[in-house]
Amino acid sequence: MIAILIPMYVTVSVAMKTQEESTRSIFALPSSFYLGNFEKVINAGKYWTYVSNSLLITIVSIAFMLLLIPMVSYAISRNYKKKYYIFLYYFILSGIFVPFQVIMLPIVKHMSNLDLLNQAGLIIMYVALSFTQGMFLSVGYLKNVPLELDEACKMDGGGVWQTFSRVIYPLMLPITATILILNSLWIWNDFMLPLVLLNRSPNYWTLPLFIYNFKTEYTIDYNLAFAGFFMSMLPILVLYGFMQRYIISGLTEGALKN
Repeated sequence: MIAILIPMYVTVSVAMKTQEESTRSIFALPSSFYLGNFEKVINAGKYWTYVSNSLLITIVSIAFMLLLIPMVSYAISRNYKKKYYIFLYYFILSGIFVPFQVIMLPIVKHMSNLDLLNQAGLIIMYVALSFTQGMFLSVGYLKNVPLELDEACKMDGGGVWQTFSRVIYPLMLPITATILILNSLWIWNDFMLPLVLLNRSPNYWTLPLFIYNFKTEYTIDYNLAFAGFFMSMLPILVLYGFMQRYIISGLTEGALKN
């Protein structure tokens, strides 16, 4: 808690101080709730453009993840005894062991050849890279969903899609909520992928790129930089606060055999 709360305190404290107050003491409480730093950040450049870029990339990426990952996981979990699906499962899962630094240069090269050094290319990469963790969690969760539900739906005349969409997918709410919050945290705060894929134009920047370049422009005025840090992390902290109980239920329900 100390390791987490001290940086949080410094961030909020410095963001609400004038430059003169910060010069006297970084750790002291602010004498007043000075909001001028936040106003300057909002008025600096295209702040709302970068906010909308981050929102667009996060929302679209999460939407594809919540559709594709459960579908693939359902197919694998219900056909786990077949060699093809076992191979597919472990092939995708092997991506967990590949560090991002190893694939960073190949990603840039291939995405450049495909003319995807833009927001669409970034969304594709987020969805592709999310499959390793998301599928691992979802397959483990679905193994505990009884096969009798599928059989009952089939006897009522439902096909595979009806079984998945009307019976299985609603039961996956805890694990889909877990995938949502974990990947939202990753995408919203990610710096490396936007840096290598969105560097062609500042119009494509996300909030982490804006904060990075904003800080280099104002190297002395840390109050503005910390105000930017606080504003960029506030939305995802609120989302995590509302969704964190689903993370625990999603992980624990997929860990036990019925």
